[in-house]
Amino acid sequence: MDDRLISQLRFVLEADRLKHVERRSYLVDGSRRENSAEHSWHLALMALVLMEHADEPVDRLRVLAMLVLHDLVEIDAGDTFLYDVEGRAAKQEAEARAAQRLFGLLPGEQGRELQDLWLEYEVGESADARFARALDRLQPLMLNHASGGATWREHDVTADQVLAVNESIASGSAALWATARDLVADAVGRGYLADPAS
Repeated sequence: MDDRLISQLRFVLEADRLKHVERRSYLVDGSRRENSAEHSWHLALMALVLMEHADEPVDRLRVLAMLVLHDLVEIDAGDTFLYDVEGRAAKQEAEARAAQRLFGLLPGEQGRELQDLWLEYEVGESADARFARALDRLQPLMLNHASGGATWREHDVTADQVLAVNESIASGSAALWATARDLVADAVGRGYLADPAS
């Protein structure tokens, strides 16, 4: 095998470690928590199905690439719980180091191209990144709702917290943000979340 192929295969095998990163969200049936690789697959599927709900024209392949790449850094940095304010503040530096190492396994220009896509997602300013990030926020919200609020109840998360950390969905899709708000309201009604007014 040539060196380029060896580097690419080494990266792909290293990415397999994402299957061991446990997230806080439970599967729909509540039987266990999902791992980050499952989360990435689910997001890619959501992008294929929900692309028409992006507020601006987006490039399907770029959105898919961002969704498949954005959590690879969790191999080194771990998953940070969305409602852990201190943990979220500290994760940026660890994830940047992880991105440097992981994408550095690839041949030079390919590694830079994928790291640039990862960074574009992190910055969140392009239409592609805004839509990808909207899906990334909607997916755990949907899993929480479907699992009876398992993670929310486990960590005493309130409806106002859910709305606050997920309001960025609106910058990628008004329709998905309306759906997220409806799910939160329904979760309050079902007792999965405390009413923000109480």
